[in-house]
This record gives sequence, structure tokens and C-alpha cells, in this order.
Amino acid sequence: MKIKIRLREILNERNMSQRELARQMNLRPSTINHLCSDSVDRVYIRTLEQICDALNITVDQLIVSVDDSDSRDKHDG
Repeated sequence: MKIKIRLREILNERNMSQRELARQMNLRPSTINHLCSDSVDRVYIRTLEQICDALNITVDQLIVSVDDSDSRDKHDG
């Protein structure tokens, strides 16, 4: 099992740019960019809380668990 941050998908659903969210949250755009990537290996809980507050979502909407085989299939093919 892997944990995935759905930030990229949520921003796309809202037609919101990473830069716009970064500006709204007073964070560096590179921080949001990193959280939108598939290579996130650690994140501050407070940052997740701030994202949820800014987007008016719950943490379970932002973070999901995915089966390892699902993530491998997407990269392989």
C-alpha cells in the first residue's frame, strides 16, 4: 500500500493553478509543486491542514491509499 496526496487532481478539478494555491497559502510555489508530484516522501501535518483549510476539503479527500500494483501499472504502461 502507498499513500497518495491527491493535490494535483483536486487543483485540476477546480481549475486552480499550483501558483494560485501557493499565493493563497503564502507558500513557495516549489512547495506546492513538490506536493503535486508523485515523489512525495514526507510532508508536515500542518501543511496538509493548511491545504485542507485553503481548499475547504477534509484530509481524507486529500490523502488516499493506493494499492502498490495500481501505482506500478500506471508507471509501466
